[in-house]
Amino acid sequence: MTQITLVQGDITKQRVDVVVNAANSSLLGGGGVDGAIHRAGGPEILAECRALRASHYGRGLAVGRSVATTAGRLPADHVVHTVGPVYGAERYEQGARLLASCYRESLRLAVLELGARSVAFPAVSTGVYRWPLEDAARIALSTVAEVLAEDPVEQAVDLEVRFVLFGAEAYEIFARVREELGLAG
Repeated sequence: MTQITLVQGDITKQRVDVVVNAANSSLLGGGGVDGAIHRAGGPEILAECRALRASHYGRGLAVGRSVATTAGRLPADHVVHTVGPVYGAERYEQGARLLASCYRESLRLAVLELGARSVAFPAVSTGVYRWPLEDAARIALSTVAEVLAEDPVEQAVDLEVRFVLFGAEAYEIFARVREELGLAG
């Protein structure tokens, strides 16, 4: 059975198979969730990100794409790095498709390639990338529900997808949207 859960807290403290990082395209750390994951995970994450930049991602990771590394010292097995869109940087429809792609690609990578049974997501693009929380929650939750219903993912494992939300406002908005979408409980 798959479940979508919500917690208010620190994503770097989550004991899960895969932690999703709201990365910047350089893959070399930054602010917000990205900086917190790199700091808590230690130099192993940065070393693998540098190796990825030196091999496959010389120009960085494209918006909407995802790639995996070790989790270093995090209480997880892997980090899946995904680059969210900046709100207003392109037409809304294109930005929304890219944001949905972050969740879709990250979840498929975590489950189908890494064999994850638990995945922790932040609210991608809602910090310095300014995506409005309610809209981001609707895109995130509906996309994850769609991916969970796909045959390969649905057949793969019993899975917990955990949204780790920083602050009461984000938690309350995600909880309300999850209920509106009929995903609660």
